[in-house]
Amino acid sequence: MLHLLLDKKPWFRSKNSGYGSGLPIAWQGWLFMALHIALITGIATLLRDRPAMMTIAIVLAGLAPLPIYRARTEGGWRWR
Repeated sequence: MLHLLLDKKPWFRSKNSGYGSGLPIAWQGWLFMALHIALITGIATLLRDRPAMMTIAIVLAGLAPLPIYRARTEGGWRWR
């Protein structure tokens, strides 16, 4: 099962315009994006009474997986 996550196939399409990743094209991409959204939602729920800490944690959780999105995007990231 681990070999399905370690292969070098792209998980995301490149965007038609702009910079970054588009929608997922593989189940691994959908799973990764769902876990990313769940992580951010969980942080927001757990830290809702501490807005400063919540903001910092959400920004960090939002930026941390960007290298994986970039590495798994078909054609890489560039301005289009």
